[in-house]
Amino acid sequence: MEQLTVNDFSLLGNLIKGKKIFLIHGGSYNSLPVKAYFENLPRVEFTAFSPNPKYEQIAEGVKLFNDSRCDLIVAVGGGSAIDVAKCVKLFCKMDENENYLSQKPFDTGVSLIAVPTTAGSGSEATKNAVIYYQGAKQSVAHPSLLPNAVLLEPSVLKFLPLYQKKCTMFDALCQAIESFWSANSTPESKELCKKAILLIKENRREYIEENTLAAAEKIMLASNLAGKAINITATTAPHAMGYKITTMYNLPHGHAVALCMSAVWEYILGNIDRCSDIRGKEYLNQMLSELPVTLDEFNALLQELQIEKPKSNDREKDIDALVAAVNTAKLKTTPVEIDLPALRDFYSKIVD
Repeated sequence: MEQLTVNDFSLLGNLIKGKKIFLIHGGSYNSLPVKAYFENLPRVEFTAFSPNPKYEQIAEGVKLFNDSRCDLIVAVGGGSAIDVAKCVKLFCKMDENENYLSQKPFDTGVSLIAVPTTAGSGSEATKNAVIYYQGAKQSVAHPSLLPNAVLLEPSVLKFLPLYQKKCTMFDALCQAIESFWSANSTPESKELCKKAILLIKENRREYIEENTLAAAEKIMLASNLAGKAINITATTAPHAMGYKITTMYNLPHGHAVALCMSAVWEYILGNIDRCSDIRGKEYLNQMLSELPVTLDEFNALLQELQIEKPKSNDREKDIDALVAAVNTAKLKTTPVEIDLPALRDFYSKIVD
């Protein structure tokens, strides 16, 4: 599906005209200028979801969408809001008496517009969504989940708290790095990653310290490019490892993934001989040399932006739980083989 990307609501007129909108949004929506656009439009609002949205919350959203007879979904928010919107779209015509996750997905034909208010998740550019069922992360994927249209409006980033800006920017940076070295990488995905990484490197100081609109526009574009890259390749070990850290220590996703990235990257550099990419060790060495950012630069940024390790009251027990929670199938895109002892070593470096 071809996706329309715009920076002006007026360009979405044909998609919105005459529709009753199911508006899914997070808490920041009420303070954003984009709110004014929806004030006089027929709509039903859904906000009853948490960060790392739960299955039960999405089921309530599906019920409200169907009961209210809306015919267009608009998500205004970060990755959680957009993931909720994707799942409402995917589940809305399934059998409500059965678990939605157990049913075969299909294109419901409902249009979805995404308006990201953070620069990091890249969810507006992917066919994937993440929800939590009985405390465990569940990945939902279908080609129809790629939003029909995306509004990239950088002014929304000026309202983000500083810590959230740091974490979401790290999420985008990690997505781009992981996609670049992924065993599924392609020339197209690597080019998207290079552009994303360079945009972050060149604009991150102005974005974080000066909060300029020009820098926000570049970081938002970087996030979108990284999202497009992982839509091709999927993510690798740092993302697979980060989800349980997020729920165990109540840390933002980008914070958790950034800590995992540092440990995994060091391991990859020291274990080229364990290359799992069918293209071979020479290819992997060459690819790593082409990355537009180094591990030293990444670690320096972690320290500069004060992305700290979580502290545990029972470190060994926590590490056991973290290792057990990793979906090892999700490690296969990582360009070197990772076994359970390696995972334990990673978490030992991450958790204080």
